[in-house]
Order: sequence, then structure tokens, then C-alpha cells
Amino acid sequence: MINTGMIKQLGTTSSVVVGMTLTLGGCSADAGDSESSPTGLPFASPAASGNPAEHAAVPIPQSQIDAAVADLDAIVADTMAKSGVPGVAVAVVHNDQPVYLKGFGVRELGSDALVDENTVFQLASLSKPVGATVVASVVGDGDVSWDDPVTTYLPGFALGDPYVTENVTIADLYSHRSGLPDHAGDLLEDLGYGQPYILDKLRLLPLSPFRADYEYTNFGLTAAAEAVAASQSVPWPDLSRARLYEPLGMTSTSSEFAAYEAAENKAVTHELVDGGYRPLQVRDPQAQSPAGGVSSTATDMAAWLRLQLAGGEFDGREVVAAEALQESRQPHSVSSPAQTPAARSSFYGLGIGVGTDDTGRVRYSHSGAFLLGASTTVSMLPSENLGIVVLTNGAPQGAPEAIAASFIDIVETGEISRDWQPAYKQVMDSQFYTNSSALADQQPPAAPAPSPPLAELAGTYANDYYGPAQVVARGDSLVMILGPANKEFPLIHWDGTRYSYEPTGENAVGISAVDFAVPVDGSSPSLTVEFLDADGLGTFRR
Repeated sequence: MINTGMIKQLGTTSSVVVGMTLTLGGCSADAGDSESSPTGLPFASPAASGNPAEHAAVPIPQSQIDAAVADLDAIVADTMAKSGVPGVAVAVVHNDQPVYLKGFGVRELGSDALVDENTVFQLASLSKPVGATVVASVVGDGDVSWDDPVTTYLPGFALGDPYVTENVTIADLYSHRSGLPDHAGDLLEDLGYGQPYILDKLRLLPLSPFRADYEYTNFGLTAAAEAVAASQSVPWPDLSRARLYEPLGMTSTSSEFAAYEAAENKAVTHELVDGGYRPLQVRDPQAQSPAGGVSSTATDMAAWLRLQLAGGEFDGREVVAAEALQESRQPHSVSSPAQTPAARSSFYGLGIGVGTDDTGRVRYSHSGAFLLGASTTVSMLPSENLGIVVLTNGAPQGAPEAIAASFIDIVETGEISRDWQPAYKQVMDSQFYTNSSALADQQPPAAPAPSPPLAELAGTYANDYYGPAQVVARGDSLVMILGPANKEFPLIHWDGTRYSYEPTGENAVGISAVDFAVPVDGSSPSLTVEFLDADGLGTFRR
């Protein structure tokens, strides 16, 4: 028998297990013996060396990597044809060298300006692993620990439980295990609130058990990054530039939206409307800069890939301490638990996904998406010193993920295992385009109950989280006004005290209900905005 409690993972240096006897079927054999066992079981010959935890059973010849790189032009063309995405840029790094840098398509539909390897794209959530690298550089200097409480550097930060407030760490928020609900604070950003307001209001959100669940949050992670910036007494964009972008020569990369806006060679974002792409709105993610506000190019992201795959080194010098960087790439949360015994679970490190693929190799990955028009991904095989970044200027349909998956397929097996674009499109449709409103796919009643008099519904309604909602009667209709920019939303009568409206912004997916309550006992009326009520905070009282 093997006493698994006695077995510990070996270090990264080459070594052989010696002095341990494994009992197999009643016969003993030295684990370092390269010959067959007495029972005739085939043992490795010559003797195995290296860390067993790094072993993959499926070898990758250099010819497969070469073939995958050679096939990328065709892979990208096929994916663009299927998805309709206007522009794509791809970077591949192998053995510390960019082996593929190329742009495809156009920066903006209707324009002749072509995408190239130096075209600036919004990275969306691909900003998270980039920002985690910045944090790791500070951790490596010893100024900050991943396990430092956030309130050490942001003393005013609070969540809904005093214990969690006191103990939540940078690592907790970077691994999405703080207890904050999924995408906490994002709807405040949609209404136009800035970072200080949003971070302050996180204290009002209900929490799930601390460090028990994985719930993806842009503003939780942003709070952790801002704590690190505060520890250095500099703004986050300046810290990112000094710690990462300048040392790596990433001259076209910034954590400031204004830099993306000012870039001459930039990819314009495209929304998906009725199955086609249109350049309609611009996404300003500055409030969540560490989580979604980076803009960059394929060329610059190749430099970041080199740093990642070289364990924090770049051009022979240490930029990020290897130990601090590696801590960010260890599993800290179970992001997708296995639903069957044969399935593999997925894990999340600190700002990056960590998992084991179907060849037994460790893979680091992360995707980013803006419904207002960007979709990106990175995939790394550290065992092969290989990584790919794909940037696009279209709302998510799975295009970058399909390109990366097809490339990695050829690398690992010599062929593409499936048509990845429609497979990933299904995932994206489910995740981003499903409207859960009670009014979705419904028609108003043919004979609706009448609305109360509009004068009874008009007024200012208070909400501690979302701020005030003004309901204004204009002629024979109502308008709801929300947010610091006083965004106006026409209310359409549906039935009785129920109205409908169309939310706007990054998270809007269609019609939503607004329900008025007019008590007969003379107490204050209220309204509940369905779209804002996911966490039970969508009720406003007059």
C-alpha cells in the first residue's frame, strides 16, 4: 500500500524518489528502479527524473507547436467568418520569444483602417491577471503581503459583517472568496457612479459565508488593488506603469481610459445587435481600472506573456519576484466544482484561472468581455513555455476563446478536436445575453388594469445603495431618473401598478419591470426596480 500521507510534492529541481518502497499487488519494487518489477510490470526506462507533479502523459513534439503557429492565420480567418467579429490581434510566445504577432480585420466597421500588432484594444477582465502581476511586484519587495487585511491600507473600507471587514485580505478579494455577491457594484457603475461611491456602498450588500464560495467581483478585486496602491502612496495607474509597463517596454499599455481614448491606432468597440456588430457606444471602465480598465496591444501583451512564462524575469532581469508571482498562480478558490466524478474542477488563483487540462498539463487562463464591444483571452502552458493572447473589438461570442482553444488543440494533440466557436458562443449567450426578467419574451396584457393616477406615483424615492430615484409625470407618461448623471428611463405602463423600462449600460440585456406599491393605509409609496433587485436592494421608498 502507498501511505499517501507520507508523499509530498517534490520541489522544482530534478529529483528521483528514493528510499521509498511501493507495494504493488503484494510485491515490492524500489521507486527508483528502472527495470521491470518481479511481476513483469513495465516500469519507466531509463529512470524517471524531474518533479512528478509536472509530468504530462502526452508528449508535445516541436513540430506540433510549429504546425499550430502555421495554422493560426486559417484559424483566425475561420473564426472571424463564423462570428463576424470586426478585428482581431494575436500574440504567441514560445521559449521567451514572440513567434507570432499579427492583426486581422478592421479597427472599425465602415473604415479601411486595419488592425495590426500595435493596435490598442480594451482588455476588459484580462486586466485582472495583468493587475495581479503589478500586485505581485509589490508583494515581492516585501512591502505588502497577499494575506494583509485590506483595511491596513484602506482603513475606511468595510463590508457587511464586522468580522469580514477586519479580516478580508488582498488575496481574498483577488480570488473572489470574500462573500460579496456576484459582480457586486457593477450596476452602480452602469448608473454612472464613480469608484469611491461604489467601494463605499459594498458595505450594504448581503454576504455569503466568508471564504466559502467563489463569487466573481470586479469591485472587490478593485478594492484590493487600490489598497496596494495606497500602500505605495500612488494612484493605481501610476503604480501599474512604474511596476510593469515601463520595465517591460509596454509603451502602448495603460490603466487609464483616457489613454485608450487618445490612441490613434485603436480598435473601436462593437456591440452585438440583431446578430451583427455595430460601433455604438464606448465603455469607460475607469472605476474598475484594476479589474477591467487596461488597454494594450498584441505586441505589449507578448512582453507580459514572456514575464509570466519566465517566472517574473524579463530580458534576464527580475521584474517580479518568482515566489510572489507563483503564489498568484496557485489555486485559491474552486471556481467551477466538478459536477460528476469524472469531471475536472476549475480553480481560480489571484486574478487568474488555474486548471489541469485533458493532457494533464497545468494551464493558466483568463477571458475578458464587455457587452459594449470587447472580448479577449489568454491561455498559457507553463510546462511548454508557451502562451497565446487573443484580442478582439466585438462583444463576446466566443471568438478569442475559440482561436486559443483551436491553437492549443493542435499544440497538444496535432488536430482541432471540435468546432470551438459555436461551442463557446453557447456559453457566452447563456452568460451574457439571457434576460431573467419576468417580462422577458412576454407581451403586455391585451386589457391591462388601469394605472393609479400618475400624480400618486410621481415623486422622489430614496435608496441607500442606488441613491434617489425620481419619477416625473410628463403629460400622460412617467419617466424614471437614476444615478449621478440623472439618466432618464421612460416607463411604459404594463398592467395595474406594473410598468416596464429598458435598462442601459454594460449589464443591460433588455426589458425589466418597475413595480409601484401604493399602500391604502397612507404610508409611503415605494417602487421596486427588478433589474436592480438581484441582491434585494432594488426597492426605493418615497
